[in-house]
Amino acid sequence: MKDILIDEIANKLSTHLQTLQKSFMQSGKIKFFYLDNLISESFLKQISAAFDKNISKLFDRKSLRENKKVGVKYDDYDQILSDFTAAIHSPRIIELISHITELDGLEPDSSMYAAGLSSMGYGNFLNPHLDNSHNFDRSKYRCLNLLYYCTPNWDEKNGGNLELWPEGPQTTSLTISSLCNRLVVMKTDRNSWHSVSKVIVNKNRNCISNYYFSKFSPDTSDYNHVTSFRGNKDQKFVDILLKYDAKFRNLLRKVYKKQHTRHIKD
Repeated sequence: MKDILIDEIANKLSTHLQTLQKSFMQSGKIKFFYLDNLISESFLKQISAAFDKNISKLFDRKSLRENKKVGVKYDDYDQILSDFTAAIHSPRIIELISHITELDGLEPDSSMYAAGLSSMGYGNFLNPHLDNSHNFDRSKYRCLNLLYYCTPNWDEKNGGNLELWPEGPQTTSLTISSLCNRLVVMKTDRNSWHSVSKVIVNKNRNCISNYYFSKFSPDTSDYNHVTSFRGNKDQKFVDILLKYDAKFRNLLRKVYKKQHTRHIKD
């Protein structure tokens, strides 16, 4: 099943290679592209059904920063979910995406440090943030965020959409709808502020997240930071709290260096 998924995804990327490359290069301060109808309807149905079946196995992450369900224990889930991630991690797919993005030395998240399932129901959200700059031992930069949306008949008006903040939080965002069977590939660097809008319907918006790492910095500069959150435009007090939260956790990273915990990472 994994090999067939690789073929489908590779063929789709190859067919639209030049268009995707142009889209990525011209997308502005936060580089991204998206590709619709990524896989066949038969695989989509299997993935969507498996995700719904396994939502009860996910755990809650709820704070001022975010409110959603996540899961990383692929051995506990249906095989199709791990097969999809294995396909995204395959050398063939990585080579194609490297060609599109012109990023060198891309490697899969083989330790599953940052990959996983994410489900957001009514009232769930993810505040503006920068992803953690590195992998667990800080030997490689996080370069690309790959988001695959798999909730059938999802509409942009439901919320739960990816938001990019090219000029930073508290400004104006660009919305990328989390439409079913859409793959979004976004460059992650020290300026790629992004969020997920609040879900406003009684339905789950499901996403399979993956990341690529590299020993090369995605913007050629040397930087190091934890996942850093901010408030939305209407959250002035929350924004102040989250800015201090990020400063504190970045300070801990500098003090403890490689002895940081998963809590600090998140």
